[in-house]
Amino acid sequence: MNVDGEDLSRQSLTERLTPGETHVFRECDLSGADLWGASLAGARFESCVLDGTDFRKADLDGAVFTGGGGLGTVFTDADLLDAAFTDVDLSSARYGGALLTDASFTGCRMIGTSLTSSRGTGFTLASCNLMMANVGGCSFRGRVLESIRFDEADLSGCDFTEAVFSDCRLIGAKVLRAVFTGADLRGADLGEPDDAKLRAFAGATINQTQAAALLQARGLSVV
Repeated sequence: MNVDGEDLSRQSLTERLTPGETHVFRECDLSGADLWGASLAGARFESCVLDGTDFRKADLDGAVFTGGGGLGTVFTDADLLDAAFTDVDLSSARYGGALLTDASFTGCRMIGTSLTSSRGTGFTLASCNLMMANVGGCSFRGRVLESIRFDEADLSGCDFTEAVFSDCRLIGAKVLRAVFTGADLRGADLGEPDDAKLRAFAGATINQTQAAALLQARGLSVV
């Protein structure tokens, strides 16, 4: 099924999809479309409008999203195993209960996105903006995080064990109960240090400039 440039907004589309067929949507308006429980394994979404699109419980195993996007897309309880999102606006998207094993997000705008309570063994992020996102409890164990903005994000309970941060920002991030053991934070802007960050960063590697800032914040002079 190939669909090009159609207005499918606020339509119920599940019954129109043939299980086992590869579906391709190009420059379609899927605002508010109902794809609850849809069989969309391997589907492609190219420059589609996804404002409030309902993908709850959908099978999106290996699906590819490129460009487009919108506010408040719902992926709750969806199967996103090996799914790939590239240059997609996923602001305020919801992934609670979604299976994200080996999913990838590259160049995505994810402001206010909720990834907490997602399932799986981990996903990858590169060049993404997760300002004010809720990422609580997610695992980034051993991952390389490159050009990620976690400003004001909720990282509570995240596992960053042995993760490597490159050109990242953690300004104002909440890190309560997050684990950074063995993490390399030398490539991260840690923002204003506080007691919660000091406890969370125990066992991580930082550079001399970061160490000086932490000490100065505690009233110690570094000469």
